[in-house]
Amino acid sequence: MSNLLIVESCNDEFFINRLLQVLNLSSEIKVGSPVCHIDEYQCLNGLSETLLSNKLKEIEIEIEKRGIEKIGILLDADKDGIESKLHLLNNVLKKIDSTICIENVNQWVYSHILDVRISCHVLNVDGHGELETLLRKIKSNNSTFADCLHSWRECLSEHAEAISDKEFDKFWVNIYQRYDTCAKKEKKQAARKCSFKASLQKDIWDFSSCYLDSLKRFLLSFV
Repeated sequence: MSNLLIVESCNDEFFINRLLQVLNLSSEIKVGSPVCHIDEYQCLNGLSETLLSNKLKEIEIEIEKRGIEKIGILLDADKDGIESKLHLLNNVLKKIDSTICIENVNQWVYSHILDVRISCHVLNVDGHGELETLLRKIKSNNSTFADCLHSWRECLSEHAEAISDKEFDKFWVNIYQRYDTCAKKEKKQAARKCSFKASLQKDIWDFSSCYLDSLKRFLLSFV
């Protein structure tokens, strides 16, 4: 049997893979092993109800063929909030199985129609945000370059321009990775050594942070 985790983007996948390493789960991941680990990812490349619905329909065909027993879904709260994302997900799930209703994050529900257990976790900080919002909270290095973006944002405001919180968080993480935590020698190969994926293998994030507790419980619940 195997487990499937659906994530919204490649960055989510890189982050989860790193967190699995921290939790000592990645080395034990084997396709076809008893249900105890996450052993495959499906990327959504941005969330919409239609895209999520199409992805679940694809998976529906594969559940019995591949012996999938648990399906986890990882979403971003964004500015809409956790409840809004759960509502969106339930709308999609009910098109497949009208009896399904996920009321809380990290809650497992069983679909008799699909013969699979389904759960969801929503990445957030204080109820809103996304992966990058979370990463800002668990950064562990000096972030002078990235923090100076606040002055830049204030300058934009003074000129009647604005950048959304979502865009700002993404930009902050990018600058933190590229300028605050990437060594001079690494910058000669910045595309590879200062990338999002590369940064997650560096000691620049606090993976013991309490901000990750709920997400860790979600991942461990696959065991």
